[in-house]
Amino acid sequence: MNKKALLAVLTAGAVIATMAACSGGGRGGSSDTGASNNKGALVGVAMPTKTSERWIKDGDAVKADLEKLGYKVDLEYGDDKIPQQVQQISNMITKGAKVLIIASIDGTALSDQLDNAAKAGIKVIAYDRLINGNKNVDYYTTFDNYKVGVDQATSLLTGLGVLDADGKKTDVKGPFNVELFAGSPDDNNATFFYNGAMDTLKPYLADGTLVVKSGQTGFTQIATLRWDPATAQKRMQNLIASTYSDGAKVQGILSPYDGLSIGIISALTGAGYATDALPIITGQDAEAASVKSIIAGQQYSTIYKDTRKLGKEAVKMADDILKGKKPEVNDTKSYNNKVKIVPTFLFQPTVVTKDNYKSVLIDSGYYKESDLK
Repeated sequence: MNKKALLAVLTAGAVIATMAACSGGGRGGSSDTGASNNKGALVGVAMPTKTSERWIKDGDAVKADLEKLGYKVDLEYGDDKIPQQVQQISNMITKGAKVLIIASIDGTALSDQLDNAAKAGIKVIAYDRLINGNKNVDYYTTFDNYKVGVDQATSLLTGLGVLDADGKKTDVKGPFNVELFAGSPDDNNATFFYNGAMDTLKPYLADGTLVVKSGQTGFTQIATLRWDPATAQKRMQNLIASTYSDGAKVQGILSPYDGLSIGIISALTGAGYATDALPIITGQDAEAASVKSIIAGQQYSTIYKDTRKLGKEAVKMADDILKGKKPEVNDTKSYNNKVKIVPTFLFQPTVVTKDNYKSVLIDSGYYKESDLK
């Protein structure tokens, strides 16, 4: 090969190498390009309702954390109306959201929206409530919902004296009259709570330590649509009027959510139960009203789920997706949405009673002392 030909080959090679470098053809170059394209991207955040204190706090926290990272946020509340949430998510897709964080009202009602999101290349993070029946749920972050049910049932048994503070069986035999409440049938979490609780209570129901005087133990019998406190209050009133009209007293109530617990307490006090003689009543979410009730000796316990962690994890997942990274998960077995196992990041719940509310809720900064006055 003569010198001119050799020079031409070398020059062509240099040009090709330069073009390849400029194109970002390597794996790292591609990720960097995608990440820069997503700076200031829109993230859609769909929350179910404003009737629960925790959803307002969750939505506000997720929005604020995303905005701190430089993203735009479309935060919407569905007001417990399925068509409203469906439309809100459709609008987020139309607006060009790159990621959707969804706490669904009905975990089976969003298939069309998820299909449209997938076609548009939008990733979906299910927030606290699993979205069922669709393959286009990319990630899920929640608490160990089966464990929530176990903890609720265990705290009921502890409050009744059947178990001691360490969870060991005592000599107390009962029988204790108890009634059971469950969450909304369209919320996937409700069945996890129910299953965890019933697996824990069944031995005590079988040996007669606990008696469900109404006979209502099946999920469909005790479910509370939309987690509505007024519905729980009315059912408790009906139970008192029918099952306990002979003068018997209910001594324990499994309630899966603080809002229901407040409704149940209203029904009981309205029926003549003295404040200091209320049944052992459980709950969930550590809402301020119920923590005050626990301090006052009305509600016995609640399940604290530090939703600050949940919100931060959802934001971290979204940020990783938008930067071309694979989000971290710690559970790839538990959450089958009827189509796939959804990769999940799980957090653990904590039982709160009058004995430990200060150390769990105040010392952690979740509440100020003044919030609970």
